[in-house]
Amino acid sequence: KLLNQGFFDEDKKQKIPPFPKSIGVITSESGAVIKDIIHRISDRYPLELIVFPANVQGSNCLNDILRGLDYFDKNINERKSFVDIIIIARGGGSLEDLMAFNEELLVKKIYEVKIPIISAIGHETDFTLCDLAADIRAPTPSAAAEMAVPQRKELVLRLNDWSVSFRKTFLNIFENKLLNFQLASSKLPDYSEKINNNFQSLDYSGQKIKNLL
Repeated sequence: KLLNQGFFDEDKKQKIPPFPKSIGVITSESGAVIKDIIHRISDRYPLELIVFPANVQGSNCLNDILRGLDYFDKNINERKSFVDIIIIARGGGSLEDLMAFNEELLVKKIYEVKIPIISAIGHETDFTLCDLAADIRAPTPSAAAEMAVPQRKELVLRLNDWSVSFRKTFLNIFENKLLNFQLASSKLPDYSEKINNNFQSLDYSGQKIKNLL
């Protein structure tokens, strides 16, 4: 039913921004998952992380996840760039533990949220409807952190390469332009001698007028 209603359509999924400024994480604040995400983000590309504490299993799980999505989505217009990405994450568990992530209400809410969502539920072998509804599925919470941000070291190396390339290109263009300018300048006639001769003639004429007077 959800598939026919278009909640899993690939062409309706949002793209993950390449350089986010802040990320919202919906997960348990005391589990190993949030520690892994913080560590991976800090190591790769430090930025602002806003954690919405939620039960990720049990009777309160669904409501907590929905409230977390509402919190980030409703604040998008009240504060510029509140979060650029939302990560929904939890560790592995039994099928019963993950059932809240198969709820129809959650699928619809994920579809309605205007912020790109990465689903990182369980281990790589675990699969939920939340994964299908999200804009991108991560096999693990750590992998979600890697998908959400670029690698800072790679960016620095790439910027250095661009800087060296730009400098070489600029110097080549500058040297070519300078050579062309010097060549063009050498072809211009030297009027300084003619001007000096005219000044001498003018001085001579002036002296002659004085003598006549």
